[in-house]
Amino acid sequence: MIIRLSKAALVSAMALLASLVAINNITDYATNFAFIRHVFMMDTTLTGNGILYRSLDQTWVHHAGYIAIIVMQTLTAVVCWIGGAKLFRTRHAGEAAFGSARAWAVAGLTLGFLTWQVSFMTIGGEWFGMWMSRQWNGLESAFRFFVTFLLVLIYLVMPSDASDPAVKGRASAQGADLEERTRCDL
Repeated sequence: MIIRLSKAALVSAMALLASLVAINNITDYATNFAFIRHVFMMDTTLTGNGILYRSLDQTWVHHAGYIAIIVMQTLTAVVCWIGGAKLFRTRHAGEAAFGSARAWAVAGLTLGFLTWQVSFMTIGGEWFGMWMSRQWNGLESAFRFFVTFLLVLIYLVMPSDASDPAVKGRASAQGADLEERTRCDL
């Protein structure tokens, strides 16, 4: 039961993180909008680099991109909160009920991974060359976020306890193997 409680707590912690990020981006829109604007404009990347043709100078595109990121962060938070609550409510239930509850958490954590990996690492970092900017480079932060989402996701999908069929099957096989080796040694 402690493992199930731990999983519910970690999913809820990720929900809290995504919530705070989304709230900060909504309530302090201008600060991070400046970040998005500079990434899209590529105005602080290496001078004369070969990918400057990708820059986008239209303000409406900057707002649309930023709003899309905020929506993804908000959805991540909401789905993770639902997943964490469902995991908590089913912590004493059978594996089928806990497994069903886990689906929401898996969806939320996957969405969180995709939000930071795709938005920041792939699009910002590679498409817009954010890695070339000393001032407007969010790759380290994005890496921290998406790896944390991924680690919690991996932990979440691991079998929870001995009542889990995957764990029970391994335990039975290991016990039979140990019994066989013990008989051979006698």
